[in-house]
Parts: sequence; C-alpha cells; structure tokens
Amino acid sequence: MADTGSYTEKDIQYLEGMEHVRRRPGMYVGGTDIRALHHLVYEVVDNSIDEALAGRCDTIEVVLHEDGAVSVTDNGEHPTEKISTLELVMTRLGAGGKFDGGGYKVSGGLHGVGVSAVNALSKWMRATVWRDGKVWQQEYRMGRPQGPVKAVGKMKKGEPTGTEITFLPDDTILQETSFHYPTLVQRFREMAFVARGVWITLRDERVKPIPQEMTFYFEGGIRSFVRYLNRNRKALHPVVYAERDIVFNEDDPKKRYVVGVEVAFQYTNASTTTELAFANTINTPDGGSHLTGMRTSITRVINNYARKAGLLKDRDPNFSGNDTLEGLTAIVSIKHPEPQFESQTKVKLMNPEVSGAVSSVAAEVFAEYLELNPRDARRIVDKCMTAMRARDAAKKARELVRRGTSLLESTTLPGKLADCSERDPARSELYIVEGDSAGGSAKQGRDRHFQAVLPLRGKILNTERARLNKILDNNEVKALISALGTGIGDDFTLDNLRYRRVIIMTDADVDGAHIRTLLLTFFFRYMTPIIQNGYLYIAQPPLYRLEYRKKIRYAYSEEEREKFTREMGDPDKVSVQRYKGLGEMNPEQLWETTMDPTTRTLLQVTIEDATEADRVFDMLMGSSVPPRRRFILTHAKSVRNLDV
Repeated sequence: MADTGSYTEKDIQYLEGMEHVRRRPGMYVGGTDIRALHHLVYEVVDNSIDEALAGRCDTIEVVLHEDGAVSVTDNGEHPTEKISTLELVMTRLGAGGKFDGGGYKVSGGLHGVGVSAVNALSKWMRATVWRDGKVWQQEYRMGRPQGPVKAVGKMKKGEPTGTEITFLPDDTILQETSFHYPTLVQRFREMAFVARGVWITLRDERVKPIPQEMTFYFEGGIRSFVRYLNRNRKALHPVVYAERDIVFNEDDPKKRYVVGVEVAFQYTNASTTTELAFANTINTPDGGSHLTGMRTSITRVINNYARKAGLLKDRDPNFSGNDTLEGLTAIVSIKHPEPQFESQTKVKLMNPEVSGAVSSVAAEVFAEYLELNPRDARRIVDKCMTAMRARDAAKKARELVRRGTSLLESTTLPGKLADCSERDPARSELYIVEGDSAGGSAKQGRDRHFQAVLPLRGKILNTERARLNKILDNNEVKALISALGTGIGDDFTLDNLRYRRVIIMTDADVDGAHIRTLLLTFFFRYMTPIIQNGYLYIAQPPLYRLEYRKKIRYAYSEEEREKFTREMGDPDKVSVQRYKGLGEMNPEQLWETTMDPTTRTLLQVTIEDATEADRVFDMLMGSSVPPRRRFILTHAKSVRNLDV
C-alpha cells in the first residue's frame, strides 16, 4: 500500500515557493497597498489577454462581487496538454504555457509567477475550465489545492470553451482589499485600445440595486487611443500611424524571432507631452527601449526635414528632444516573444534591440508623412521652433533665478521665507501658505526647529496655459522654486530638495481651493518627482471650532460638527465658529489643529494613474473651454458645499 503521507524534497520546494510569495509580496506584486491589490487582477487579466494575442479569445469579463472577491472570465482555451496541468500552472512558480515557446508567440507574463502569486495572496481561489465537453474545477486556500481537478458538469450544446478565475484577496497580507472601480476602468480601457478587437467588460456588483458596468471595444487600436487622449486638445494634423513586423536573425531558423511594432502619434496645441508605452499590451510607465526608440526617431526626422526644407538655417542649432516632445501625444506598442522587464511589476522594458526596431518603423512612416504633407510639416516645425525659443528664454530666466533674483536673498519681497534651523531635508518641512495673514500666524505658531513657512501673495500663474519662460517671470513661482532648491525644467534635481515634506496649506473656501489647484498643477507639470516620491502633502485645517462651558473641540467635517455638538451637551448653547480663513486662527490654534505632528492630519498627494491625471489637468486647467463646461454641467448636481 502506498504511503500517501510521504513528505519529499519536491513537497518542501513547493511549500517554500508559495510561502515566499506570502512573506515577500513586494517581490511579486510590488507591495501590499491598493496598487498591489489591483496588480492581482491585472496578472489574471493579462493571462486572458495572452489568449487574445494568440487568437484564441476575444471576450474578457471582470466582475467585482459583493463579498470582495473578483472573477475574470474569458472564452479562450489555455494551452495545457491535459486538464491536470491546471494545478501546476495555478500553484507552481515558474510554470506556464509561455515557457515552451509553442503556447504563446507573445505573452505579457515574464516569470510564470503571475496567477500562482495571485493564488498565494488569496484567502481562496477557484479555477473553472470549460473544455473537452466538460466543466472542470479546482479550489485552493492560500495557494494550496483543496483537492484534485475534477469534472463538476458537462458543457451545454454550443457553449464556448473558456476559463474563469475567482479569488478573494487575503486581508491578513494586503493592506487594501477593496477594489477601486475608476482605476480598473482606466486600466481596462487601455488594454482594449492596445489589444484591438477584444471585448473587455467590467461589472461592479457591489453597487446596488443596479450594478455598475462598462464595456470596451476598439477597432482602431492605438490610433483611436491617441484621438481619445487628444479629444480636449486642438490637433495640428491627423494621427500618424505605422505597424510593422521586424524579423531578427532571419538567416538562422533556430534564433529567428519577430517583434511586432505599432506607433501612433499626433501634435496638438498643448504645451505638455503625453507618452504611453506598452509591451505585449502591458503598460510600462517607466518606458524603456521602445519609448527611447520612438523619441529619437521623431527628433531625428523633424531635424532632417527642417534642414532639407530650409526651415532650419545653417547657423541654427538642431531641435533638442525636449523641443520635439512639446505638444506630442504618442503611443508605442510592441509585441516581443521574450520581453525583458526591470522587475515582475513590469514598469520598464529592457530589450536593447527593440529601440532600433521602433526607431526604424517610426522614422520611415513619419519622414514619408512630412514629405507628402508639407502644410502639416510646417505646423509641426513651427511648433518645435516656438518650443526651442521658449526653452532658451526659460534657460535665461533660470540663470537669473540662480544668480540671486530669488526670494532667499531678497529683503524687499513681502512674502519672505521663514526658514527652519534643521538642515537635514528628511527632518524638515515647508508650509506653503496662502496670504500674509495666515503666513503670520503660521510663522508664530510653527516649531522653528524643523518647520519653514513660505507665504504666497495672491494666486500663482496657471502653469497649464503658460510656457516655462512666462512661468519664471512670476514672482511667486520664483519664490517657490528658490525655497525648494530643486531648480526647474532641465535644471531640476530632486537631490537638492530642501524639505522632504512640502505641505500646501490654504483656506477652506473657494479661493483657497483654487490656489491649491494652481499649486497642484505646477507640481504635477514641473516637479512631478516630488509627488512620485511622496513628498507633497495637503494640510487639513478644521472647518469649525466648538466651545461649550470652556470645553473646546475642532471639527474637520459637517459630520464631525454634528457629532461633537450632540456630545458636548445642549446643541443650542454650543458656540460654533466657522473658519473660512487660516488667518482667523491665532498661532496657538493653528499649531494645535494643523501644524502639530502629533495631532494634525495631512493628505498625501499621489499619482494613481498618470494618464488620467494628465487628462484631468488638461481638461480643467487647459485653454480649451468646451470640455471644462461639459464637466461642470455634468457634475453640477453633485456639488455638496457651494461657496457663493
């Protein structure tokens, strides 16, 4: 009789693999926060997208269930020789169809850890497969199968093959287990653009009584994506698009492989740049070799054309990469049989040969387009010329700032920086305060050892609508740049940041919200690394001061005010003061409520989705009025507190 309780070296390796995922989730899904939670879904959906790239799937459905679980269903037939290999793929790191070279020509996965890592980080997972005329199923607990793969029914007549993965994220490991619907919508919209011809549906059954649902399908692929991104901007020409297959090692059948390249780009009247890069349909936010190839080719082609057409004279310098990037919306998507990523979270593509492949494809189609469309070409060159002149002007303005026309050395400016004595940036913080009155209270109430205060007089320039040289003419912006110490534009250096907490502190009224928005726009467009590294915060001053029989409490919301009023005693006798401005607080109150690290509340500014953030800033702060008007009309009835 066989010993079913035997424990072999093979079993030890298996347990160590799944336990390692649970103990070190950051190595596989990038951490334990909301991004890691969403990464679990992306890993499973990426498997279905791989099916679509192989031509075996055209429909994917993602469902967010009431109990916190999520299901991903597709109509593909995943390439496993036998149904029993399902357990291997679901539970073993490094197992999957993408390693044998025959299952998938291209795949979003890299290490084969995707779905097994999701399994390990789930309280439970259930895999259901429709194939061979039967419905097969296997269940798992924290990555461990609860029994063998077994048939649980027969397929109905005409029922397609397919796979469904349902899992419940483990809240003992992950800090967040509630999926954010808008974030998933944005991700799946991107996927549908890049994997054209695939239907992707997201349904949120947590919304009652009618579930929230969106379906994405795009025939135009990344061309449609560029038009979508530019829908609030004025385009200078139609979308330039190219699609080619580049063959490597063509003379050696054993080493021969094909890289599919797609590029689409368009110039607009905007002063910003929007770039997206995808490798096997996966967004690589840090770019990589494919994005580098596209950038260099666009710059080279524009310079060659401008020289040939006499638009750049012999004495004129070439356009730089920054000049040719201004106003550009560009997307590059490559499909590679063996993608090399910087990490399992796939933020940057590393294959060196891809740069040349993308560059040749983009250069060929763009050069031809400029030759055949001289009017559009002239508009593009003029756009680059304007950017170059603005860049030169900005350089001169930055030099003036460096030479001493700065807030730090000036005694005549009223909004003078009150610096702190601490010189270690990690222990220092800067409060950017609205107005001299609030600035006075903040300077008196702060802890001078580690808290600096910079009062800004009035509203800074809307940096979404102005070029850098105009921005640097604004005294408040120059003051801010000097106080931070990072420089701006080409001179920006995060290492020189003088404070690791930069805190925007404005009044709790419409003007305060506007100033806060203008500052956020400036940081997002010109000092993005400060946000990306988690150094930017928004102070949360109280809205109300409640007093009853010498007992004082501060309320930060309407709900807190009502709650505290009931708790303090007779509501009619509670004295309520509504703070509309920080200047209404004395220094002690401002310290106690908003600046004391032991009692204050700070809201950290993050960029969950750079593409969506770019779109929102462009819509709300840009020069085009109709999109902003549509937004206001759409959301007018949702306003809770209107200050008129």
